[in-house]
Amino acid sequence: MSQTIAKILEVPPQAVLDEIRELNQLLDHELPFKKLDHNILIATWNIRTFGGLTEKWEAGDSDSPKRDLHSLLAISQIISRFDIIAVQELKGNLKAFRHMLKLLGNNWSFILTDVSGGDLGNDERLAFLFDTRKVKLSGLACELVVPNEKIEAIKPGAFSRQFARTPYAVGFKVEDKTFVLVSMHVLYGKSPTDREGELEAIAAWLKAWASDMRSFDQSLVLLGDFNIDRKGDPRYEAFVSTGLTVPEDLWHIRRTLIDNSTKFYTQIAWFENHLRIPQLSIKYLNGGVFDFGPHLLKSRHLSPFQMSWRISDHLPLWAEFSTKS
Repeated sequence: MSQTIAKILEVPPQAVLDEIRELNQLLDHELPFKKLDHNILIATWNIRTFGGLTEKWEAGDSDSPKRDLHSLLAISQIISRFDIIAVQELKGNLKAFRHMLKLLGNNWSFILTDVSGGDLGNDERLAFLFDTRKVKLSGLACELVVPNEKIEAIKPGAFSRQFARTPYAVGFKVEDKTFVLVSMHVLYGKSPTDREGELEAIAAWLKAWASDMRSFDQSLVLLGDFNIDRKGDPRYEAFVSTGLTVPEDLWHIRRTLIDNSTKFYTQIAWFENHLRIPQLSIKYLNGGVFDFGPHLLKSRHLSPFQMSWRISDHLPLWAEFSTKS
């Protein structure tokens, strides 16, 4: 971080400080508290085009990108309320990400992929950020690639290539519990049907992997942006085709800032066995989203579309788990 940006971040304008104080009060009310030796808060957030940064507290009409220091401070405050958060749409340009790490402080660490190659990859990375006071890496970090000879076998006729953006799996440990989080950003495609093959393929591939992992008393949680329009549509059915389950309290909540309908884009899911018992080493308690829209950058009177370029078009989706058996 340059000396100039560090100096600017030391003294936010009073109006920014006031709004951040109100944001933190709202977060206290709407999210569970992080409690050592009690719970773990896991979230997923597609932060729109999270790359560049305008080094001002308020970006002007001629500035590009529109994400500024006020926006970044708000994003950092939200992220800090979780123990682990998967971030999608992190770009090749890491400027905003690096400055956010400075705001989060020395207790935070991260692990991320290189950018996805090719046009479909869209110069994107996947990342996990985690609070090292509670969370440790268990040792596993890998991109999920389907062997060529198995691509056709997974879903004949539905999947004929590698994933457009390679899923990223990382193992974590909290207390004596280990689990693997898999972050994805599914190809949007030219039409909804373009997503079905990729969704079916990842569901089948993960089912086989999750079954092997159970022998090590670990569990697998899938999270990210799956571009599913609604519960029950063909994309959703492809997603749950091998036993992936979304908890009921996440069925009917908004995931996006711009669209008021219940788009199912962002997901947190895991496998259940034939008795509907979650195949998890940690116990799910509850979950939800944080709707930041009405509470940030209020003096600017932005439309949801304008807000999406400063914060995001997606809302952070979270789940609270217990580490107690």
